[in-house]
Amino acid sequence: MNLGLKNRVALVAASSQGIGRATAEAFAAEGCRVAMCARNQQTLHAAAEKIRKQFNANVFAEAFDVTDAAAVGRFVADVVKNFGSMDICVTNAGGPPAKGFLTASLEDWQRALDANFLSTVYFAREVIPYMQRQQWGRIITLTSITTKQPVADLVLSNAVRAAVVGLVKSLANEFGKDGILVNNVGPGFTATDRLKELAKARSAALGKNEQEIFDGWTADAPLKRLGEPREVAETIVWLASERASYITGQTVLVDGGMYKGL
Repeated sequence: MNLGLKNRVALVAASSQGIGRATAEAFAAEGCRVAMCARNQQTLHAAAEKIRKQFNANVFAEAFDVTDAAAVGRFVADVVKNFGSMDICVTNAGGPPAKGFLTASLEDWQRALDANFLSTVYFAREVIPYMQRQQWGRIITLTSITTKQPVADLVLSNAVRAAVVGLVKSLANEFGKDGILVNNVGPGFTATDRLKELAKARSAALGKNEQEIFDGWTADAPLKRLGEPREVAETIVWLASERASYITGQTVLVDGGMYKGL
């Protein structure tokens, strides 16, 4: 199936590992020019080089912290300077730590807000003017199943991710006239380092070993397995494509049926 993405410029934040990296790989496989960023320079450039070689892709990578608004602005400008356009922006940042409400400090709340909400604001502010000029654009936020169904021990994520959904709806309404589609993807329990962190926290809280925690998540999912980063990435790529040209303002869960609501 031709997704109509060849030569599009796809920016993927926090793409040195996990779902972000899988997303960068998926865009490269479709013939996109890919811009990658993450905090760890060594890990980022290793991932970028592997994608260049594997997919014969044009990849631009810079290391910085997405909570730095000025750094986000410089990165987007550098991407446009290198590639000549800004077509697709996937916002992403590592999830907040697994904590209950009374154990989360005010500093934890501020860091969660900066990383998981304001970073999306920073990217949107920078990429939208370029997308408006070309009357085409895709902004896709990467959040969590917590936008639909709060998860125990993830109060920071439960609260801050919901703010991202409000932003997605607002941007979709305001900029649809400019040909810009804005959607959110919410992974369920996916095999990443982030999930290992949550399993460790649950293990300590419940007095179970980590394998029991993983087994419980697997049993709760109708598909009886954890998700793979590749499966989330392919959903993101589809939403960015011409095959999803009438979808905007939506949250698409990639959770193996874990969400129990209607």
